[in-house]
Amino acid sequence: MAKITIENAVKKFGDFVAVNDVSLSIEDQEFVVLLGPSGCGKTTLLRAVAGLGLLDSGNIMIGDRDVTYLPPKDRSISMVFQSYAIFPHMKVFDNIAFGLRMQKVKKNVIRERVQRVSELLHIESMLDRYPSQMSGGQRQRIAVARALAIESKVLLMDEPLSNLDALLRLEMRAELKSLLAGLEATTIYVTHDQIEALSMGDRIAVMKDGEILQYDHPTRVYDTPSHHFVGGFIGNPPMNFVSVRVERHEGRYSARVDGFNIEADDNMSDALSRYDGKEVLLGIRAENMEASKTPLDGALAVEVKVIEPLGSQNLLTINTSQDTLKVSTHPDFFVDPGETIWLRFPANKIRWIDKDTGAAITPDIEKLRA
Repeated sequence: MAKITIENAVKKFGDFVAVNDVSLSIEDQEFVVLLGPSGCGKTTLLRAVAGLGLLDSGNIMIGDRDVTYLPPKDRSISMVFQSYAIFPHMKVFDNIAFGLRMQKVKKNVIRERVQRVSELLHIESMLDRYPSQMSGGQRQRIAVARALAIESKVLLMDEPLSNLDALLRLEMRAELKSLLAGLEATTIYVTHDQIEALSMGDRIAVMKDGEILQYDHPTRVYDTPSHHFVGGFIGNPPMNFVSVRVERHEGRYSARVDGFNIEADDNMSDALSRYDGKEVLLGIRAENMEASKTPLDGALAVEVKVIEPLGSQNLLTINTSQDTLKVSTHPDFFVDPGETIWLRFPANKIRWIDKDTGAAITPDIEKLRA
């Protein structure tokens, strides 16, 4: 078993708190992505799991072993670095075999493992080359092959694809996901690329300022962000946020914007009662708004400012009196700048956000059960 448990992890650099009381549980053979902007603490947390930087407080368990203060060599882990960290003076075979030789593995076993992982990563014909004779993508494959050859139960990956161009990154992402699905390893993958996180992870931990704001399945992180930052960080374009005032209307609570009422669904009406007369944020994805070129009941009239044809969709920029929104429409939805369209906000697609704390407003679970 290689379940990873991080409890109340704290890491400081002087007065700067890089990791702030983080707790995280990763199941055996699960693929978890640490996602966040530069400086959010994700690499620091990964290095703590690897033993490359000790915590100031807290504990790290791998399986039933407390590894908090163990050196990296005693943690049964392998790691892939952002900078590849391969030896330029060694041939590909020797780079892949390096960790196995440090473990004093028998020569015939080394040959077998190097051959196997090089075939998995399609570099078996390059084992006699030097890294300088290979492309960036091929060097990254060497780094991954070296980590896999050790056959550790825990695999740590620190932005392994960030140095590749967009097309190669797309190719490697698919190959890596397919490859790791066949391994019996627990994986922690660090990235600032939301597409990598959404497409690869079993679960995503979204980090900001040394804290985890949401830890959940990729679909739920995208559809139901738990915080304003999560909705604004994930998505292209990111989630729209509209400043609205909560009002009671015909016995239910709704949002008032530009003289128009946007209804909350039945589950959210009671939760919004705490905000009666106050401003909150209404969050909705660009693809979840319903756009029409003709007037609709229960729709808000808005003026189109910019149209961006993107092939599979048109991305419209519109303005309310206070906010700018992005709306995704079908490619055959033809409008011109300055034209008026009508938008509907489906109640079940809206995320309500507390304007002061940034946290999502959620329904009272006990009331729903009743």
